[in-house]
Amino acid sequence: MTVTGEETTRGVTGPWWWARWRSAVLDGSLALVSALECGAEGIPFARDAGIPVSLGVVFGLIAGSVLLVRRKWPIAVVLVSIAITPAEMGFLMGIVGLYTLASCELPRRVIGALAGMSLLGTMIVTFVRVRQSMARGDLTLGDWFVPFAAVTTSLGLTAPPLLLGLYVGARRRLMESLRERADSLERELQLLAERAEERAEWARNEERTRIAREMHDVVAHRVSLMVVHAAALQAVARKDPEKAVRNAALVGDMGRQALTELREMLGVLRAGEDVGGRRGGGVPLAAVREAAAAAASRVVDEVGSGEGPCLSELDELIGQSAAAGMVVDLSVVGEVRSYAAVIEQTAYRVVQEALTNVHKHAAGAKTHVRLAHRVSEIAMQVENEAPPEPGSAGAVGLPSGGNGLVGMRERVVGLGGVFVSGPTDAGGFRVSAVIPAA
Repeated sequence: MTVTGEETTRGVTGPWWWARWRSAVLDGSLALVSALECGAEGIPFARDAGIPVSLGVVFGLIAGSVLLVRRKWPIAVVLVSIAITPAEMGFLMGIVGLYTLASCELPRRVIGALAGMSLLGTMIVTFVRVRQSMARGDLTLGDWFVPFAAVTTSLGLTAPPLLLGLYVGARRRLMESLRERADSLERELQLLAERAEERAEWARNEERTRIAREMHDVVAHRVSLMVVHAAALQAVARKDPEKAVRNAALVGDMGRQALTELREMLGVLRAGEDVGGRRGGGVPLAAVREAAAAAASRVVDEVGSGEGPCLSELDELIGQSAAAGMVVDLSVVGEVRSYAAVIEQTAYRVVQEALTNVHKHAAGAKTHVRLAHRVSEIAMQVENEAPPEPGSAGAVGLPSGGNGLVGMRERVVGLGGVFVSGPTDAGGFRVSAVIPAA
């Protein structure tokens, strides 16, 4: 599992400047070994320098223990190792110090300068010691061996820790970059998930609104006509049995049409629930977003498809209102032509809902329906005259939810059109809408 930068920061539990206890233990062990080494090497140094052996040992122990702060002050460790190189001390400290220096976040010129000083110091000391050994007769090799030994020893003590430190430092920086990138990607994924949830919630709200509007337009008109016919049936049941039979047949037909349209609407709603049920079982984020988008457009695609109402059915719609006792006058201006399914359905629903409102609030009032086919738009207007006096035979009490005009406005404005409604000076009510033909 990838460890992010935040988790790395929370994992800092070591003492002082150490990130972990094991790092402190490692540095303490290296410092102890380095102190023992320098203390042992302080004995010949004290003899050669003519100072007390105890002083040389103490000097070696103090110098070797500097390795303890290699993570905090790597430059100081390297400088101390270079300073005690002439005394032939601190080989472990020099190697570990160069490795730590090369792996730190320091400028390349600083690392190069200190590595060059360590290389040069080791080379000079080795050259002098080997030459002295050959002068004393301890070594009987040729003169070529002196520079060879100096160069080989200095490179062997400097190059490997330097290269290893550079490699480890580059790898560490790469891992930190990957952790930062992982943190950034995690934040982006969280943001995308939040946005996907917002879009899904928006899609669900849109779907509910569309279904509620469609059900209102479809069912309210049928039920209103059924109530009007039922009232007429009650009035003429005894006086004119034949007319009562016709009204009863109309009520049955309208009830069946309302049930059919309601069943289609509920079928679309069940399809949306099936998609929502599948969404909860570990579906990928992309599938959730696609399902949400599909849910938002399902009502438009299925309810608003070519199978829905169209302008050619206006005559039948007006005939149903006329059969319920309403006097409706239809006038069409312009060349009749076909439009996109969603435009024709919207125009049909506007007229349907306007007639429903007349049945509810102005029963018996004469109504004028005007439809205009223009070059780049289609306009419709439904205007009723002043309703008869309250208590007349045409008045029928119907409940009103107050959402009819809101739904019409949403439909028209959603297609880029203009919707206006309001009372007339003559005491009637007018509903006007203009929808772009494109």
